[in-house]
Amino acid sequence: MHGWTPEARERLVTGPSIEKSIAPLRSFVAEPMRFGSLFLAGDAAHIVPPTGAKGLNLATADVGYLSRAFEIFYGEKSASALDRYSDLCLRRVWKAERFSWWFTSLMHRFPETGAFGQKIQEAELDYLVHSHAASTALAENYVGLPLEDF
Repeated sequence: MHGWTPEARERLVTGPSIEKSIAPLRSFVAEPMRFGSLFLAGDAAHIVPPTGAKGLNLATADVGYLSRAFEIFYGEKSASALDRYSDLCLRRVWKAERFSWWFTSLMHRFPETGAFGQKIQEAELDYLVHSHAASTALAENYVGLPLEDF
C-alpha cells in the first residue's frame, strides 16, 4: 500500500510554489580555527556541501575537541590542548572537505564538465560499484573517520 487512496488524492489542496532556489554546493574553511581566545567551531569555521552529510558531524567533533581541551586547560592547568585544537580539527575538516567535494562531483552533474566530464563521472561510479577497495573507502569516509586524542 502506498499510504494514499484515490479519495485522498482528490481532496488534496495544493498551493503555489513559494521557493524554487537551488542550494549552493559550496565549501569554506577558516584557517586557523583559533584567533587568540576566540575558538571557531562548526559552520563558523567550515562549510561543506550537503552531499556528504558532514556538517553536523564536523561541528560535533569540533565541540568535542574544544570541550576536552578546556577540561585539560582547567583541570591540568595546561594550554597544550588548546594550542593543538585548530590543527587537530583541521586535519579532520580537510579530510571531510575532500570527501564532500569528491562525493558532490560524483553525484551531481555540472554542465561545464561537458561530455568528457560526464564519461569520467560514469567511469568513477562504475569503479565504485565494482571495486571492493573503492566501496570500502567510500564507506569509511561516509560513516566518519575516527577521532584523534590530544
